[in-house]
Amino acid sequence: MNILITGGGGFLGARLARALLARGSFSLRGAPARPIERIVLADRGPAPADLLADPRVRSVQGDLMELLQRRELPAAGTDAVFHLAAAVSAECESDFELGMRSNLDTTRALLDGCRALGTQPVFVFASSLAVFGQQPGQSALGTMRDDTLPTPQGSYGIQKFICEQLVADYTRKGFVAGRSVRPMTVVVRPGQPNGAASGFFSGMIREPLAGVRARVPVPAETPVALASPTSTIAGFVRAAEVGDAEWGQRTAINLPSLRTTVGEMAQALERVAGKDATALLDWVPDASIEKLVRSWPGDVAWDRARGLGLQADPDFESIVRQYIGENAGAVRLPVR
Repeated sequence: MNILITGGGGFLGARLARALLARGSFSLRGAPARPIERIVLADRGPAPADLLADPRVRSVQGDLMELLQRRELPAAGTDAVFHLAAAVSAECESDFELGMRSNLDTTRALLDGCRALGTQPVFVFASSLAVFGQQPGQSALGTMRDDTLPTPQGSYGIQKFICEQLVADYTRKGFVAGRSVRPMTVVVRPGQPNGAASGFFSGMIREPLAGVRARVPVPAETPVALASPTSTIAGFVRAAEVGDAEWGQRTAINLPSLRTTVGEMAQALERVAGKDATALLDWVPDASIEKLVRSWPGDVAWDRARGLGLQADPDFESIVRQYIGENAGAVRLPVR
């Protein structure tokens, strides 16, 4: 079996590759499992060293659109594509052309590349919770269900929703076996912050644990729907392996969600690392970030994902402890 992961050098892409390699073999669309022969990791930068050391891994570096235009990707024999590469929310708001090219144009080019293969590969598309949004002048968002009509309020969410529809149509036409999934906000991400408006959700945990101050740009009562990296990867994998009947409709599904607030996140941090950690949080409002974040839902139902056997994280404290267990070298404060 040959698999392509776009954004494969990034945090989630590399984590997905490790999860698949650890399995050794994989089942697509309910078929019998087959050995994984090759995973191609496409990204602007190199794949992590541990993945490059695996003979089953090939790293392809460069601009994804240019790679697609040169027909370097997807390669003949590709059985599955996990499309994770994207420009993130704040980038798309500040640079419209970047978002349209990186998210919309590149996704269509990748779908066309899969269509040209003529083999109907599985196509797992990482959409976003940002497809949902509170329209100006309308009442607050309620519970967002799998079949709730998306009303995105930012360029990023609009681009993701358009791509969901493209995946559905390419699936209807038999060009790919599309599976669009909407991950929750993924925390805690290690390393340096990215350009996402939601980046502070990780930063308000990661930085204090490292003994560094972190800015929280929204009020404590701000609701948020979260997921750990582990549960998010489980959703990507499950989407590819279930049979068509079990997957159901061609529309996107919401991945499992842990409902909490920013204040409750800070409380969990304090239970794990004490008041020394929360004393490093600077609660300084940022109107532009708050406007975008508050347009996203904090209450997300995930009935279809539950029907596929997926589960949400039990609580936010367990997510914090998972991060500490995986990134002990980045933690400077004593933990309880």
